[in-house]
Amino acid sequence: MKEVYKIFISSDGFEILVGNQARDNDYLTFKVASPQDFWFHVAATPGAHVIVRNPDKLKRLPKQTLGEAASLAAYHSKSRKGGQVAVSYTQRQNVRKERGAPAGQVILKEHKIAKANPQAEI
Repeated sequence: MKEVYKIFISSDGFEILVGNQARDNDYLTFKVASPQDFWFHVAATPGAHVIVRNPDKLKRLPKQTLGEAASLAAYHSKSRKGGQVAVSYTQRQNVRKERGAPAGQVILKEHKIAKANPQAEI
């Protein structure tokens, strides 16, 4: 079976999962991620869904992990060469999919924005 996401470990020890393609993004977001995990995606640009595992059900991620996840989301998007970009993030429970929506397309109930420079590794 092909790998549907990449795994990174943040400086704070959090597992970060990065989707490979639109269909993989849906699988990662809706089958792998738990409601309290954090979800990242570059705003208004095609790219990977990025999940930060949150087994301790924290309300906020450590600043370093948040920045690393946002940088990975920026790198794994069409904005990779665009310098600093806006990355939307929220807990997975705030992400939903409309019936019939294309693979990878979601709606956010609420989210925040982090500014990030694309980075391939953390």
